[in-house]
Amino acid sequence: MAERSLRGMSIGAKSLESDEHVDFAARNDVAYVCPKGHRTILPFAEGAEVPDEWECRCGAVAHREGDENAEANEITKPTRTHWDMLLERRSMDELQALLEKRLQMHRDGWIPDYE
Repeated sequence: MAERSLRGMSIGAKSLESDEHVDFAARNDVAYVCPKGHRTILPFAEGAEVPDEWECRCGAVAHREGDENAEANEITKPTRTHWDMLLERRSMDELQALLEKRLQMHRDGWIPDYE
């Protein structure tokens, strides 16, 4: 049985065909840049419709490099933080009273220490 095995050969791991006489599909590399300065280069097929926007790895919207209209078209909206949403629901006086109540509960032993 040992005589019939192919030693030193990874069957299935490597192809025995070469890349000679293989014509790969024509591609165009398109670069996208996000407002944070990240640059992403993506290959697209030559006849494919290339999108003007691409989601960057940081989550921001990246525009095609060299697109001058991208900055003018983008309406930047400030990010709403948790604090901003909290201030929409409660006033500073309410928040101060709530903080004092929770601190008193902590002092009285209602809220345990997590050390």
